[in-house]
Amino acid sequence: MPRPMQYKANSVVYFKGDSGDRIYILKSGKVSLRYNDIETGQELRDLIQTGEFFGVKSALGRYPREETAMVLQDSDMIVFSVPEFEAFVSKNTRIITKMLTVFSNQLRRIHKQVQNLLSAGRAGQEQNPEQGLYKIGEYYAACQKFPQALYVFKRYLTYYPSGRFASQANTHITELEQKLSQGGTAQPSIRQQPVTTHASLTPAAKQYYDGVSLFSQQKFQDALRAFKLILEKGDDPEYVAKSNYEIGRCLYSMGSFDNCIAHYQNMIQQYPKHPDLIDALYYVGSSYEKKGVIDKAKGFYTKILSMASDSLPVYRRTKKALRGLEA
Repeated sequence: MPRPMQYKANSVVYFKGDSGDRIYILKSGKVSLRYNDIETGQELRDLIQTGEFFGVKSALGRYPREETAMVLQDSDMIVFSVPEFEAFVSKNTRIITKMLTVFSNQLRRIHKQVQNLLSAGRAGQEQNPEQGLYKIGEYYAACQKFPQALYVFKRYLTYYPSGRFASQANTHITELEQKLSQGGTAQPSIRQQPVTTHASLTPAAKQYYDGVSLFSQQKFQDALRAFKLILEKGDDPEYVAKSNYEIGRCLYSMGSFDNCIAHYQNMIQQYPKHPDLIDALYYVGSSYEKKGVIDKAKGFYTKILSMASDSLPVYRRTKKALRGLEA
């Protein structure tokens, strides 16, 4: 049976790297999850809300904890073993839906971080985005973060279906799917998704991922043409929306700040609930900063901080940019 437990302030529920098969639901008090951002290595903190569960992925996946769970205030929790939790959620479909939403958001964040890592580069170093993407998958696999590794290797095959590491990526995918299925806990949106290849993509999807690859190689003009072609054809609404966002990034990277601002303003009017809305606002604010229009830049940065979660990379970039303007 699940059992109640009490933790005192400043105690630790578990440390990063610990093995554990317990899942926790916070009844009262405050708990913070501490982990490192894959882009910067900076320590991040997520506050667990009352009624939320934590420790789920590592317990179900049977791999080491990815974060440290620190008790900030005296807290009451309900502690489940894996079989107890599985029995509990099987009778509460609302919790299953919530879990899938949480995992989906985490994967989206990982995907954006991977894109940022590929496009950032370092001064004086030649970029190799194909190798970089594959190495990120290997890093996750070595850290036993199997769902993340699986996601990255599938992204690799999407971008580079005939790439240097395509064979190894396919091997990794097979092994990772086996490991996750043995634990019975692979995230359904990943494990059941077939390996994507260029042959199975729509023409718009092929054009889009070609554009993404060009952008990651800093071939911004070529990427811009690829994304504009998708908009001109307009036969796939999903990739039209995605390409709209990428066009703005290309314009910004090319130093065409007025066009970037105008493009994103039009995009926001057309897609007021675009999934990359906050990132688009950041590029608008940064474009105003580059143009020296500081008041407008501050206005956009302030708006972003009121909208974005502090766990997102765009939040930290925005906060840093705003501090720079106010210094």
